[in-house]
Amino acid sequence: MGSKLRTVSWVLLAIVGVLVAVGSLGSAVLAYRGDFPIGGVSIGQIAGGREEVLLGLRGARGTAAAWSAAWTALFLVVVFGPYRRGDVTAWWGILVSALVLAAVAGARVAFIGVRPGFGAPLVLLGVVVVALLLDARRLTAPR
Repeated sequence: MGSKLRTVSWVLLAIVGVLVAVGSLGSAVLAYRGDFPIGGVSIGQIAGGREEVLLGLRGARGTAAAWSAAWTALFLVVVFGPYRRGDVTAWWGILVSALVLAAVAGARVAFIGVRPGFGAPLVLLGVVVVALLLDARRLTAPR
């Protein structure tokens, strides 16, 4: 049974990674080619014809998408490599990375009172924790 749970665990984590990668790349496309809203107002309207403002907004979203894609690449390498092989440190590393994501995203609520955008990191944290708990047995297994 432990082997099946380990497989379900890494497959679930891989699905999370692939979905985040697709979202990251979609966000990058919007940053560089699309029109996206900030606070319900399109970036074109916010910029009001000021090209520097428009480029700054695109750049900020592009940078966020780049960091997200980079985290996802590292996440998937860990999932398909050491985590899949049963490495305990990989288990903890994945948990810590998901907790940091949720904490930094949650800081927006604590410091500026803005909730939109906080749901996705919470869902990601929830799915990652469930996937990790499916294979929590590795933490107590003899090495």
